[in-house]
Amino acid sequence: METVYEIRGDSLLLRVKAVPGASRSECAGVKDGRLRLRIAAAPEDGKANGELRAFLAKALGCPKREIRLLSGEKSRLKTLSLPAASREKLEALIGG
Repeated sequence: METVYEIRGDSLLLRVKAVPGASRSECAGVKDGRLRLRIAAAPEDGKANGELRAFLAKALGCPKREIRLLSGEKSRLKTLSLPAASREKLEALIGG
């Protein structure tokens, strides 16, 4: 399995390629070292970034406030910081 994250201390750094404007938010697999996520929000006024964080929070069972956007605010290629405790659920999301 291609690794899309790395552990740094008590954080997990996740590399994502976001595809906004989808009919629903969902995981679309791994490509080029990034987790592809289809996002059901338009890429305007931070709506897609908010939906991305909300989708990951729900899928990983962690509070949205613990998911931080580190880079890529206006790009499809993003890096997010998550609690390291989310690792198992993230691997299940990627694999499932």
